[in-house]
Amino acid sequence: MKILVVVDMQNDFIDGALGTPEAVSIVPYVKEVIESFDGKVLFTRDTHFADYMDTQEGKNLPVPHCVKDTEGWQIRKELDALRKTPAIDKITFGSKDLVEILKEEPSVESITFVGLCTDICVISNVMLTKAFFPEIPLIVDAKACAGVTPESHQNALAAMKMCQVRIVNT
Repeated sequence: MKILVVVDMQNDFIDGALGTPEAVSIVPYVKEVIESFDGKVLFTRDTHFADYMDTQEGKNLPVPHCVKDTEGWQIRKELDALRKTPAIDKITFGSKDLVEILKEEPSVESITFVGLCTDICVISNVMLTKAFFPEIPLIVDAKACAGVTPESHQNALAAMKMCQVRIVNT
């Protein structure tokens, strides 16, 4: 079985509080990837609460975003319409719940990652997955990811490549 992990394709990361032109530009391609993927598709969703500014992340990134049940927290409408499994809510960059779900999957052939932000949540989830499943090929579709900046996107891709992650569509 092949698995596609769609990381944090939420309104706040696309054109909301932390949106970028690069994030906006990948939405149609991410939709194509999901629609054509032959396997199971999982979605993660960055999830914060009213106390975000008091958290470690909030103190380092003082921009409230992805607060549960807000419009910014929602997965982009055209992508969410394709979702067939519950979103994996995560309160930090990498999701241990994603790892637990992946442990339940029999005979995983490969895991592909797309989404936002390449340099924070994508790389965190890729590296966490790599730590638990070192023999499963991991793939990142660079064209279906965007970083905080184009430079940090490229740096994250290079770092993942050094850790034996296959980077496609560069």
